[in-house]
Amino acid sequence: MADSQIHNVQDSGNDILSHHRRDGSIHILTLDKSLADDVYDRIHGDKRTRAYRIIKPQNDSIKDGIAEIEAMAAATTNSKLIIFDVRRSTLPTLQQVYNKVVGYNRRDFNKLCYTILIGDGPLALFQTDKCLDLFHEHLSRHRADYYHSVFFFDPFLHYEPDEITSASISYSSIIQTNIPKRLAPYFKGQTVKIDDVRRYFRAAGKPKEIKQKRLKMLNSVYKKGIEEQFPDKKQELQALLSKDGILLSTEKLNLYPLFFEDWVFELIQKTER
Repeated sequence: MADSQIHNVQDSGNDILSHHRRDGSIHILTLDKSLADDVYDRIHGDKRTRAYRIIKPQNDSIKDGIAEIEAMAAATTNSKLIIFDVRRSTLPTLQQVYNKVVGYNRRDFNKLCYTILIGDGPLALFQTDKCLDLFHEHLSRHRADYYHSVFFFDPFLHYEPDEITSASISYSSIIQTNIPKRLAPYFKGQTVKIDDVRRYFRAAGKPKEIKQKRLKMLNSVYKKGIEEQFPDKKQELQALLSKDGILLSTEKLNLYPLFFEDWVFELIQKTER
């Protein structure tokens, strides 16, 4: 029997296969079109990774989106990178589908295939001074399910209980469309759409100088937010602005989208080595 055939033979007592013939695809799994577009454009706009086949959901509705992601599950065995949206509001809806994806790929995680998580933080994150302890528990729970290489906390996905209003919710009351209220002072206008913010800061198709300028602006917003929301931990949390992020025991915490493209490229390179 050829080596390539041996790789795909089931072990007795274990129905999880190893898939060595991965073609370098990248799968983006989310019900949020705005986030899917942002991730896609960032990867496709980077000359280091634009040659890879990037697959994202196309449907806007929750029902169709779930069905589409479920239909993708088996195809993720071709991927070298799987990006999961694990925000609290949609995770229960997608958990069963995600379990299928993990089941297909578990044996290959951190060898032939890597995972990146993008999500919000623990509930009531800004109501306590133990934010890092909460994050460590939060990330540890996700690691048990997704074996992630890096977790990107997206401040534009994180809503405290008092920041959620019916006017800012769409997609069957699951996907928020307005930025969290705590971030509004950093932007002009009474109502700021998340999609508009994402488009502005990724600056797709703009010259390199403009992209760098807007990245610095976003970095400044994040830095100011850290200083104002966590004044007692502002020095410790400054590491979030770096590529390495913060190491919480065995867990790594980064800020989306800072250095996101670098992490994508680095993890793809690891699969090829």
